[in-house]
Amino acid sequence: MSQAEFDAYVDEYDAQHAQSVRLSGEDPDFFAEYKAKEAARVAAAAELAPRRMMDFGAGRGNCIAHLQNAFPDAALTALDVSARSLTHCAARAVRPLETVCYDGQTLPFADGSFDLIFTACVFHHIPAEDHIRLLREIRRALTPQGRFVLFEHNPWNPLTRHAVATCPFDVNAVLISAPEMRRRFRAAGFEDVSLRYTLFFPAMLAPLRPLERGLGWLPLGAQYCLVAR
Repeated sequence: MSQAEFDAYVDEYDAQHAQSVRLSGEDPDFFAEYKAKEAARVAAAAELAPRRMMDFGAGRGNCIAHLQNAFPDAALTALDVSARSLTHCAARAVRPLETVCYDGQTLPFADGSFDLIFTACVFHHIPAEDHIRLLREIRRALTPQGRFVLFEHNPWNPLTRHAVATCPFDVNAVLISAPEMRRRFRAAGFEDVSLRYTLFFPAMLAPLRPLERGLGWLPLGAQYCLVAR
């Protein structure tokens, strides 16, 4: 999706997103907070205390406040191709952050600028032919001990496919399987790549959610998480 297309959906995005996930029984904020907390868990497991981190494809800033709460000592940069979307990030932030609009091609940062780079359901909007090049850019922008945490929709989950198919914002989305996304990570030079499936239970089955930690191998979760260094 081009910058112009993203800009056109800015005002309607929240309502469209909420409608598309209604079958889960949760609102978009639940998923944003979940991802931020998972990113914090990844960092803690790696004994990583990020000083500078990026939300790649931050959009309207759904994850901004949650990332800032999960990483209170990190300076956060919100990056996106849509300048209109980025205007919403500051309003959602709980403390000052940097917003950067880029050309969709090259990350405007020096090598090793970030200890952690986070992205949530962005790559299915990016043409597949650009994935490996952008992943190389992300790898370049990470510190040697840094982590890249990616969440994406799992095309093997029928409810996920329904949510994407009924969301106007996702009209041009192309879902990527976890094994294929992991292959692209490795093609971009990431050598240490872990995969875990997430979000197995809708709100009506919330008491079962503690079981998810042991189900990460099962390719039926609504989304998946790849962690790379």
